[in-house]
Amino acid sequence: MSYLESEDTVKELKRSLSNPNIQSDPLRYRNTVHKVVRMMSQGLDVSGLFSEMVKACATVDVVQKKLVYVFLCSYATLNPELSLLVINTLRKDCQDANPMIRSLALRNMTNLRLPSLVEYVQQPLTAGLKDRAACVRRVAVLGWAKLYKLQPNSEIGAFVCSTLDLCKITSEELHPDASVVNELYSLLRDSDPVVMVNCLRALEEILKDEGGVVINKPIAHHLLNRLKECDVWGQSDVLRILQRYRPHTEDELFDILSLLDASLVSPHPQVMAATLSLFLSLTSGLPAVSLAALERVRGPLLAACGSGSREMRFTALCHIQLLLRSLPDLLGAHYKRFFCGYAEPAYIKQRKMQVLVELVNDENVDLLLDELKSYCTDVNAETAQAAISAIGGIGRSYSDKCLEILTGLLGLKQEHITSAVVQTMRDLVWVCPQCSDTVCSALDGCEETLQDSQGRQALLWLLGVYGDRVSGAPYTLEVFIDAVRSETSLGVKMELLTAATRLFLSRPAETQDMLGRLLHYCIEEETDMCVRDQARLYYRLLQSGIEKTRKVLQGHRSDPSLGVLIGRPAEPVSQWAHCFNMLEPLQHSAIKTEPASRASPLHSTYDPSAELQANLTTGKLEEVNLDLGVQPASSSEDSSADVVSLSLTPTISPEEFERLWLQRRGVTAGPDDAGTPWRAGFLLGRRVQDPEQREENESVCVTDYVYCPAIHQCSPQSLQAAMQLLNIQPLAFTPPRTLPWRVYLYTHTHRGDTTSNPTVTLVLAELLYTGEADSEVRGAAAEETSSGNDVEEENGSTSKGRVKVTLEQRPRDDRALQGFLSILTELLHTLTAGKSSTQEKEIM
Repeated sequence: MSYLESEDTVKELKRSLSNPNIQSDPLRYRNTVHKVVRMMSQGLDVSGLFSEMVKACATVDVVQKKLVYVFLCSYATLNPELSLLVINTLRKDCQDANPMIRSLALRNMTNLRLPSLVEYVQQPLTAGLKDRAACVRRVAVLGWAKLYKLQPNSEIGAFVCSTLDLCKITSEELHPDASVVNELYSLLRDSDPVVMVNCLRALEEILKDEGGVVINKPIAHHLLNRLKECDVWGQSDVLRILQRYRPHTEDELFDILSLLDASLVSPHPQVMAATLSLFLSLTSGLPAVSLAALERVRGPLLAACGSGSREMRFTALCHIQLLLRSLPDLLGAHYKRFFCGYAEPAYIKQRKMQVLVELVNDENVDLLLDELKSYCTDVNAETAQAAISAIGGIGRSYSDKCLEILTGLLGLKQEHITSAVVQTMRDLVWVCPQCSDTVCSALDGCEETLQDSQGRQALLWLLGVYGDRVSGAPYTLEVFIDAVRSETSLGVKMELLTAATRLFLSRPAETQDMLGRLLHYCIEEETDMCVRDQARLYYRLLQSGIEKTRKVLQGHRSDPSLGVLIGRPAEPVSQWAHCFNMLEPLQHSAIKTEPASRASPLHSTYDPSAELQANLTTGKLEEVNLDLGVQPASSSEDSSADVVSLSLTPTISPEEFERLWLQRRGVTAGPDDAGTPWRAGFLLGRRVQDPEQREENESVCVTDYVYCPAIHQCSPQSLQAAMQLLNIQPLAFTPPRTLPWRVYLYTHTHRGDTTSNPTVTLVLAELLYTGEADSEVRGAAAEETSSGNDVEEENGSTSKGRVKVTLEQRPRDDRALQGFLSILTELLHTLTAGKSSTQEKEIM
């Protein structure tokens, strides 16, 4: 509608509203008012009709009143003086016999939001709090919150209300406007549940500077008992506010949990989420109860994932990922519920793929990979790339199967698929060096399809690091170097510089000329400062010598015989409970999380038996005879000093493990370590320490032997699950039935030497089984041969089945180290009990 047409329309409406003939016909008058509101909703400026609309509110027609009030609330701020004309009508309607009229007038009186009208609104709001109709009380309660929001410093408590004994709120707990606050607290006992919830919302707004509504024991139990009377969103608000209350006794805590039990499995996702959040808040000191609550919400969460609302499904998936951080196997049997539907939006498909990566295990890996493979050709490029990335995440544990799929996808010769595959392969070889040969053989011809900068950077990185294994690497780089002048991506240029310099170190004859041309262009002609400075850096580095350049640009290569545990141990619930049922899980939707129960090369779905849990205890520990120079504890010593507990926090990364393992001086490789260097995250080695220096250092390194001839047959998932049950984190291991067999692990020991200051140490460990008699053991057996034939026979039968345990502890605590070795010994014996007996029978 043009400006002139709008002017004519407003004039016509004004004449109609002022026409006595139309005013005398209620139906025509209402239709005219309706037309005004319709024009307003279409964006037409009808503020010039304000005075006529004020006159139109003086009617007994409820529909017309509602239409007029919508208009007045929209234009009141533009006409504050004329708005005073409607106050008398609104105040008169507040005394109408019809409760609907009273509530309508009270609501719109507060919706005018004019500071000049505050003095006229207080008295109707005061009367509305005591109105006999619940609908009026609902509006009056929220009206006080609106009034306080309009003028926070006004004395809205000028009237006097009686103090409520039921809520038992002291004067120190009240807001300065104590009369209003006290009246709102009294309405928490209102018979209408909506009034009760509205009081909580109003008090939250009015007492915002004081921390919100005060929740004491009578109020908390009153709200819990009336929780079922509230609607869905009312229950959510009540449960959220109840998180401020802390039970005084354990009996009270479990009484509250019993009242919340039914809401924990509510079919309404918002109620279930609010209840679980309150559950986790109340049971922060009871981890077992928190985990049991997470088990209970499995059904409601799965139901929310199938909700008709896309937003609800996405929110449920985000919160499921939080739960999987503490209970990786919570939804393992329901993985099919997270398969993507064809009509689902891309953001839900991508989140479901992340959940599927978390749920993969030995039983479902083939089915999940087939499902993800079908997503790789999705018409949406982002969905296809997310599926390829998910396959790469699974490939960290099932590298052979995933690489077969990724290599096949390269044959499609599609730009976005090839780019995603190359990036995934780059990330995969970074943590799984055993995949490097397969990846290098699949790179030929990829440069012809790659067009985006991210894919080309990934390809250049692979050619730079593994160029000695790719026959056509120099020729591929030469294509990039010849086109460097037309290259628009700074990231590609910088990656090209690094790749060319690295390849020069391994294949100098083929790369020298092109590297010189590249450095000359980047130093003399390149306009970007970052590229130019990086080229100068490499040029000066090469001038300093090849060995120094190699030391800077080429790190140690990883030994593919060892698999690295990717992911993290199961986190305590307390680490993420504070953000449950909040926006934080949704705000990190683009962040890809790694699985919590990931094992390499196999996933862990092993559930230790009750016997294992009974045998592997961290309670009282028996003494272990180690050559530590420790005197046995006397009988009068407090028994609590020998109680050792293990913990995984703070976590240790593979890089940190390597740094700590190599930090001590005198790292030497023993005879068992020859020829097996591992540089991906750790280095195989054994420290030799002089006993005289042991007391001077803050750490101690000891070696012991445990008889476990069948330990190398133990599956990785069984070993990981059993160790994590005792808070021992394995970081790397060799495949089963491989000799020499190695495992690297760490834990933190806590020993209560004193009740106030427990001793905390970090223990790093290496388990080595060669299948042959160790030299030290053979020497000890030879010395003991003279003492009797029995000793000689015993040493001869057990020396080949010993596992060498190398421990390093920081700081030194001999008793804690004895306790940890006792736990580890019992663990190894329990895991190999059945296998040892079977092996003995086969030998016989």
